[in-house]
Amino acid sequence: DNWAFLYAQRLALKQELPLHVCFCLVPKFLEATIRHYRFMLRGLQEVAEECAELNISFHLLLGYAKDVLPTFVVEHGVGGLVTDFSPLRLPLQWVEDVKERLPEDVPFAQVDAHNIVPCWVASPKQEYSARTIRGKIHAQLPEFLTEFPPVVPHPHPPSCPAEPIAWEACYSSLQVDHTVKEVEWATPGTAAGMAVLKSFIAERLKSFSTHRNDPNKAALSNLSPWLHFGQVSTQRVILEVQKHRRNYKDSVDAFVEEAVVRRELAENFCYYNENYDSVQGANDWAQTTLQLHAKDKRPYLYSLQELEQGTTHDPLWNAAQLQMVREGKMHGFLRMYWAKKILEWTRSPEEALQFAIYLNDRYELDGRDPNGYVGKLQDGGTGWEGLAGCGCLWSICGIHDQGWAERPIFGKIRYMNYAGCKRKFDVDQFERRYAPTH
Repeated sequence: DNWAFLYAQRLALKQELPLHVCFCLVPKFLEATIRHYRFMLRGLQEVAEECAELNISFHLLLGYAKDVLPTFVVEHGVGGLVTDFSPLRLPLQWVEDVKERLPEDVPFAQVDAHNIVPCWVASPKQEYSARTIRGKIHAQLPEFLTEFPPVVPHPHPPSCPAEPIAWEACYSSLQVDHTVKEVEWATPGTAAGMAVLKSFIAERLKSFSTHRNDPNKAALSNLSPWLHFGQVSTQRVILEVQKHRRNYKDSVDAFVEEAVVRRELAENFCYYNENYDSVQGANDWAQTTLQLHAKDKRPYLYSLQELEQGTTHDPLWNAAQLQMVREGKMHGFLRMYWAKKILEWTRSPEEALQFAIYLNDRYELDGRDPNGYVGKLQDGGTGWEGLAGCGCLWSICGIHDQGWAERPIFGKIRYMNYAGCKRKFDVDQFERRYAPTH
């Protein structure tokens, strides 16, 4: 279910050439820890096995693409290169670096297999809100939301087989934090991800439209880790979920809004705004209001360590933080409350954003994702569905939102508080579930 892979195979079949799949394993990536790398690598083992069955060579190259891929291209006499797409600064830079070092006669194509409507096709500019991008995406869904053609067993074998992968050596090449442990609830790989999709459709989809904002109810898809690592395709998820629209119209429509419109809005922002992870990326009104209130007295001030350990005065916030630390996932509604409180309890909007992104990227399995920076949920602002990200810039800097009544610290940024959460769901139940273990 990967358009870049399918395109590469089509080119290879047309030219009657072998097909090679390469994954460049970088030693570190932003705040990713062993929790993220193990999930990714265990998924890649499944990919390697599938490639072997299809007579396609799979290579795991250790190092940055610019250092290992051009050499591979020359040594294997590669006639063309196809890569996937991410709107984030580092992956975009990796593509540029490879482009500079490739032999001149090797064409290099990029396919957006990440989005349903390719990012640069959906819109040629940064969109202001879901309202401005929704029509553009829906108008193009009939063209792009189609069934995938199959990957076929490849009839042209390579002249020399791929080297066996020393998976343990991959782990020793990493320069990442090993203290953030793997989670138990999420098994890596496509097979496990598809099983989660199946259980969502069978058990949780029917209550998605009514209960997705209640952290105590099982109504979310829980697919974000597999989607983030490309182990399950968003397009596959939507194709499967849409088959049940007749029975659960409201839920399916709400899910499509979040998994397609809101998700691709976040991709659009990161692609067209180079300041997607800083206050400078916010709209002028938001930057102005945050600046005006930057010196307002904070009711509490917490260090990064106090926040990380979940030792604030607020038991709901602590429970949400502990859920993220233990499970690599925080409920979408609470991700917004969590980020907004960080704005209220730190020295400045800049520090709040820095802390929120650090914690999100370090603990969330779906961290380091466009939706972690800007994802926003529909329904007047209730956190991300659990497809990805808390939308740190949405929560703290009002991206894709509007100005609200002015108040201390927040200025015109949308406010959330404990009493509001109590009106939405049984806060005590959630706090008991994720109580600190002393």
